[in-house]
Amino acid sequence: MEWDWTFVRDIMPLLLDGLRLTLVATVLGAALAAVVGLVFAVLRRSPIKAVSLSTAAVVEFIRGTPLLVQLYFIFFVLPDVGISLPAMTCGVIGLGLHYGTYAAEVYRGGIDNVAKGQWEAAKAVNLTKRQTWVHVILPQAIPPMIPALANYLVAMFKETPLLSAITVLELMNQAKSIANSNYRYIEPMTLVGVFFLIMSLISVAFLRVLENRFKERT
Repeated sequence: MEWDWTFVRDIMPLLLDGLRLTLVATVLGAALAAVVGLVFAVLRRSPIKAVSLSTAAVVEFIRGTPLLVQLYFIFFVLPDVGISLPAMTCGVIGLGLHYGTYAAEVYRGGIDNVAKGQWEAAKAVNLTKRQTWVHVILPQAIPPMIPALANYLVAMFKETPLLSAITVLELMNQAKSIANSNYRYIEPMTLVGVFFLIMSLISVAFLRVLENRFKERT
């Protein structure tokens, strides 16, 4: 089968629309993962054993099950108990929760690396727990985490084709729909690979910039 540039021109708007949804899902999923990860990390440090142990169990359970299974559960199982959400929302929640557990470990490592003297100093000047976290601990803990968190962002972007399993018309699903409708696979699937490669290279370049900036500050 020969490459058809006319076909490429005709399908490009649909693929770009799919790419847009892929990027939106990645950005929203990453934002949710950042928040969820921080919450999990803080709860795992709770002095209340029931809280820390139950949080650890939830984190390990999510980390230990495939993202695809989690997406199926959110999209197909939750409606059976009265919780019905749009496919895109389910995809973002699935990505956010799944990668939030990995982000939690990154946060935990960064927080543990903050010197104990910083906690003691905050307590000595009568800072509240909130002030200690916001003004002392997190500003020191987060910068070293950025490269690792950025790596998970790239990984999340590469996992977005799984959203096609729950009917989200992201890039891969859009390409499959085009290919099945026209019985031509070489152009849409090749373009999907090119789009993912380009975005991955951009992400890696951005990651290196972050790493270099962090090295300059240390």
